[in-house]
Amino acid sequence: MKDLRTIILAAGKGTRMKSQVPKVLHPVCGRPLIQYVLEVAKAVGSLKICAVLGYQHELVRQSLPKGIVSVVQKNLLGTADAVKSAAAFLKGYRGDVLILCGDTPLLTKETVKRLIQKHRTAKAACTFLTAVVDDPTGYGRIIRGKAGAVLAIREHKDATEVERNIGEINVGVYCFGCPELREAIKSVKLNPKKKEFYLTDIIEILVGQGSLVTTVETPSAQEGLGINDREDLAVSAAVLRQRILKNFMVEGVTIVDPQTTYIAADVKIGEDTTIHPFTVIENDVRIGKNCVIGPFARVRPGTKIADEVQVGNFAEVSRTHLGKQTLMKHFSFLGDARVGVKVNIGAGVVTANYDGKNKNVTQIADGAFVGSDSILIAPVKVGKKAITGAGCVVKPGTVIPPQGVIVGVPGRILRRRKD
Repeated sequence: MKDLRTIILAAGKGTRMKSQVPKVLHPVCGRPLIQYVLEVAKAVGSLKICAVLGYQHELVRQSLPKGIVSVVQKNLLGTADAVKSAAAFLKGYRGDVLILCGDTPLLTKETVKRLIQKHRTAKAACTFLTAVVDDPTGYGRIIRGKAGAVLAIREHKDATEVERNIGEINVGVYCFGCPELREAIKSVKLNPKKKEFYLTDIIEILVGQGSLVTTVETPSAQEGLGINDREDLAVSAAVLRQRILKNFMVEGVTIVDPQTTYIAADVKIGEDTTIHPFTVIENDVRIGKNCVIGPFARVRPGTKIADEVQVGNFAEVSRTHLGKQTLMKHFSFLGDARVGVKVNIGAGVVTANYDGKNKNVTQIADGAFVGSDSILIAPVKVGKKAITGAGCVVKPGTVIPPQGVIVGVPGRILRRRKD
């Protein structure tokens, strides 16, 4: 495979987000925006990746996976200046350079692979991604000659009225030959209107030098959506959510109503599991095979659900492990619980896991029967095949022995159950 390095532009503040959080760290379907872009870069074969940071760069740097190089754009003087900030990353390098924007979570690896392939097949100095849209307002327009060859990218503020009627826009994804990029970027001049150095100007420079510039059009204009405000964030989340759900359905998971189901990007679900409407499954969740989740269930981060488990309506599970064939069908909350196999969690059961300072663990062993409206004030241990009576309040520190029975408020251990 030919050498490929990637530069991800992630320096902007994102003023239209109206947030103190750097734009690329805003979450979509459980992951920060930049994580989607990093995954695309890795998937297309980038041997080295450099993120160009700016606003709150320390915070962004902390979120980057191990092995990602980062540099700081000291003054936010535009995209060409951002690429120049990565000069040391490209020193002595003569392969291809992929440039991506850190706020484009809908970009797919398939499209970027096509871009790289076109670039290499054509032996171009630069190949960049375009899209055709109904409303190109605010985007750079693609200027072409009579024969269709690319001449330039014209930013919206610099475009004439005729050029603003062009529906083909720049997506902001480029593949350059590094020697050509290194030389041409020296000629980019400060834009007099915005007082920035535009990377888009490099297209006209390369064409003027007689270098070959080619393009690839995205199969869907959505792929080129850059996140500029909260509305864009919501639009991208809706698209990603449907992609996630489609992938689960292809893998054998039943999603009864995709329009009312939320599943985060890194969730794992086994085949033949059914997810009912109005269910929210957050990041860092693992669900086994042949489970039934929902309707109106919430599964929070850190939860692991084994095979053949049922988590029913108005149930919430957080940082909890549920063993095989456990039933939790109605109106219950389990937080920081370790639940064995074939346990019954009755309607209205609550593990009171927070004591005002610490989160405490509840342990419920195999075959236990937790009666309706029981409150287990953690830390609590419920023994194998033990029973809590309906409405029982189990005090912190209680250890219910195997086959024990506890009832009352506060709970009193009466005897051992008979099989």
